[in-house]
Parts: sequence; C-alpha cells; structure tokens
Amino acid sequence: MSHVERFAPVWRKSSHSGGGNDCVEVAMITGGVGVRDSKNPGAGELHVSADSWRGLLRAVGALDRA
Repeated sequence: MSHVERFAPVWRKSSHSGGGNDCVEVAMITGGVGVRDSKNPGAGELHVSADSWRGLLRAVGALDRA
C-alpha cells in the first residue's frame, strides 16, 4: 500500500457466502475498494478504484441476469 490508512478497513463478506471461508472479503478504502481472500487475509489485498469496482458489479449483475 502506498499510503497509510487513517482508520483500519472494515472487512465484510456477502451474507450469501454462508458459514464457510471460501469467499472474498471487501472493504472500503481511500480511493476505492480492497479485496482479499477470507481464508488467508494476511496474504495481501487487491485494491481497485471505485469506478472499477462499480464496473465489476455491473458486469457480474449482467451475467446473473443472463
């Protein structure tokens, strides 16, 4: 991470993921969204811009409706 977050991110996973740990977690961060593996949260994070995250959600939603 190239900057220091002022507050620790609050990581969440979908309520649709059930009780397992085979999912990703997301958190709002400065400038966008962080994504990490729920099984191994210390392995690192993927940071994407807010615009990229919205685009991903739109694309997934379109697949879900197809």
